Amino acid sequence: MTTSAILDTTEKQTTERLAGLFDSHHLRLFRLALRLSADREEARDLVQEAFLRAARRPGAVPDGAEEAWLVRTLVNLCRDRHRRRDVRTRVHASLREERKTEHPEETAVIRTAVRTALSRLAPRRRAAIVLHELDGLPVREVARLLGIGEVTVRWHLMAARRELARLLSKEDRR
Repeated sequence: MTTSAILDTTEKQTTERLAGLFDSHHLRLFRLALRLSADREEARDLVQEAFLRAARRPGAVPDGAEEAWLVRTLVNLCRDRHRRRDVRTRVHASLREERKTEHPEETAVIRTAVRTALSRLAPRRRAAIVLHELDGLPVREVARLLGIGEVTVRWHLMAARRELARLLSKEDRR
């Protein structure tokens, strides 16, 4: 058997496995996604993204624990969406508050404090937080742009949020 024939066979097996996973689990995942999300469209998107992750890395889906892997992936995707939505809500609320402020000096002080806190972050952390939180790029895109793994981006985001909270709370005490 030639190398291309082996690759074709492996690819066909992977495709059949993913099709079987979809047939077996998509309804259950959709019902779970409906309970976790705001509406049917978001639930469909979450299920689709979970299966896309399985298709991108079929070796990551363990034999015998496929459903557990898919459920965990779906829950993580949902948590990520909620987290992003919460951040955007807070940012928009602070922008509305900023616009309501009658004192432009106060707005300038706040912006300066945020810029100063951002400048104190390590360059990669600063890039990750700016690209993800301020520019709204997904973790995957941030990882691609920075040339690092998605897990590493998430780690930098978590660390940057903590550090910013610490730095900004110090600014409040001054």
